[in-house]
Amino acid sequence: IAMNIGRFPEIMMLIVSNAFGADEILGGSVGAAMVMGIKRGLFSNEAGEGSTPNAAATASVSHPVKQGLIQTLGVYTDTLLVCTATAFIILCSGIYTGGHDGIVLTQQAIDAGLGGDHRFGSIFVSVAIFFFAFTSIIANYYYGETNIRFIRNSDLAVRIYRLLVAAIVYAGAVVSLDLVWGFADITMALMTLCNLAAIIMLGKYAIRLLKDYQDQKREGKDPVYKSSTIPEIASETECWE
Repeated sequence: IAMNIGRFPEIMMLIVSNAFGADEILGGSVGAAMVMGIKRGLFSNEAGEGSTPNAAATASVSHPVKQGLIQTLGVYTDTLLVCTATAFIILCSGIYTGGHDGIVLTQQAIDAGLGGDHRFGSIFVSVAIFFFAFTSIIANYYYGETNIRFIRNSDLAVRIYRLLVAAIVYAGAVVSLDLVWGFADITMALMTLCNLAAIIMLGKYAIRLLKDYQDQKREGKDPVYKSSTIPEIASETECWE
């Protein structure tokens, strides 16, 4: 991006004109772009989906709002910084009309940006995606097993779950990309609907926690949460003093 900083105004105009141009509005592509943005944004940062609270809940902090703010920051870092930078790299390369998409397009864009016969982009993106995929599989497997053991601590259920995970990982590696994305979009939508119900039920407690955190900050304290702050759920928060 720095090497093509002179094209930045042109790229911004390209983004805005293709998103909000008259032809796009009349053709209905603005709505389609928004839908795609929501789907890929949800896949990228998982905000509101209900999976990241599994990881956030394992953090050791003095007040739950602290971890909540970290999770919020992660959304901006991932979506606004990383994803936007990727888009700029692709648009700077000028090869986005070549018919490629997904990872291949990103690899070719970095290769083209470096010039010559460099293959750094292809190698770097391949390695990065490998680690991203591997850690994602491990993390999501952990979420699933933890929830199964919470619902019913059954070794048989966990074994069946492990076989299903292995089968789905294999299937995801060999079927078409469109089928994988379609399946992922459906399952993420179902998770989000479940999580919205949880947010509605827990939202009032989150608001009270935020107020408690802000009150302590205004008093110059390092916020510390005590289960007695919300007596009605004290029995459910035994991990807090």
